[in-house]
Amino acid sequence: MRLRALVVLAMGILPGALHAEPLESSLLVLTSYPDELVARFEAAFERANPGTDLRVLWKTGREAMPILRSADQGGVDVYWTPALRNFPLLRDEGRLRPLDTASPELDREALPGRIGAQTLSDPSGRFEAFEVAGYGIVVNPAYLADRGLPTPRRWADLADPALAGHVAFPVPSRVGFAPVLVDIILQAEGWTAGWTLLQRIAAGAELADRGPGVGDGVASGRRGAGPTIDFQALNAQADGKPVAILYPERTAWLPAHIGVTAAAPHPKAAAAFVAFALSEEGQRILFHPDIRRHPVRPAVYRDAPAGTGNPFAAADAFAYETERGGRREPAVAALFDALITRRQDELRELLALLDEARRAAARTGDPALVAKAEEALALATAVPVTEEQAAGLTVTPALDQEWAERIGKARAAATDTARAVLAAAKEP
Repeated sequence: MRLRALVVLAMGILPGALHAEPLESSLLVLTSYPDELVARFEAAFERANPGTDLRVLWKTGREAMPILRSADQGGVDVYWTPALRNFPLLRDEGRLRPLDTASPELDREALPGRIGAQTLSDPSGRFEAFEVAGYGIVVNPAYLADRGLPTPRRWADLADPALAGHVAFPVPSRVGFAPVLVDIILQAEGWTAGWTLLQRIAAGAELADRGPGVGDGVASGRRGAGPTIDFQALNAQADGKPVAILYPERTAWLPAHIGVTAAAPHPKAAAAFVAFALSEEGQRILFHPDIRRHPVRPAVYRDAPAGTGNPFAAADAFAYETERGGRREPAVAALFDALITRRQDELRELLALLDEARRAAARTGDPALVAKAEEALALATAVPVTEEQAAGLTVTPALDQEWAERIGKARAAATDTARAVLAAAKEP
């Protein structure tokens, strides 16, 4: 048990048991959340339930799965973390128990479990959204203004040739939040058009291989903009950095989840912790300046600090499909490396050649030549698997090598076609 009474009192959370029935004396929570978030929830929960000692096991999403798939699930009572793929897998394997949907904390009038058309919580009631993070574009307004550059407000704006060399982009195989960000763009734009856009953006970008890389690059003035998860930009703002976060029209708010394990040895305490985390008292903790996350309970936004974005007020018709994205996350990360990370210089030069060929073809007014230039672009940005094939795909070294060969051949053909277009455009 950690004694953090001063923290609890400072948060304005009053003691008082949440449940009439006595809880077990111990509770084990598995999470990957940072201590500044966990410590405040732990102290507040123990203050409200003084007979229960909350213990914490910190594991990444990848480290957690072998534990939660073991026979006794490692003695874990509650799984609480941002790990989009893990919760549906655990549900489908029967490793999460149903939550008490009759609990006032799970009342769908107060806790909708969705933002607009986008589902956040499990429809079968095995896990609940705990908080959401928005995906957007972090910008350094002074950097852009000093260079006379446009402010990107849509994903497609990041591909503006004027911004080449001024954008940072996270590599999804190395940055935890990046696979979802890439998949949001793919679902928003469509598989083929989305990959073409991603290649255009990233070809001229600084590729960030660690989580804070995009935010740090923009906040420091090394780059002017980049796609990111919003709490990184919000934390930079809290530290006085000159950045802003802009949410494109077709973006998504992705949930972190909470659930009770099927083998939970302390089910009453586990249910009480879930109820507390989703209660108004618990959700307000997310506004703390050291946390700065977005609650999933709309009513608490009346108490939000000035300038806090409200995803429920900004919800649009774009329904990002979380589980669809989760099923193809490994393939999306591997495709990004195959198409972009390992061939960035080649891709940048090829796209420059293609743009030159397209301009030359347009000047001739010859429809056949214009079509040939567009054919070259399609070859250059072609993806070696379809959207259907990517779902649940296991990427092996042999498959990765096959992709490399197919991409290489397609881009060689695109280069030859572009050069033929340029040669034809110069003929009298």
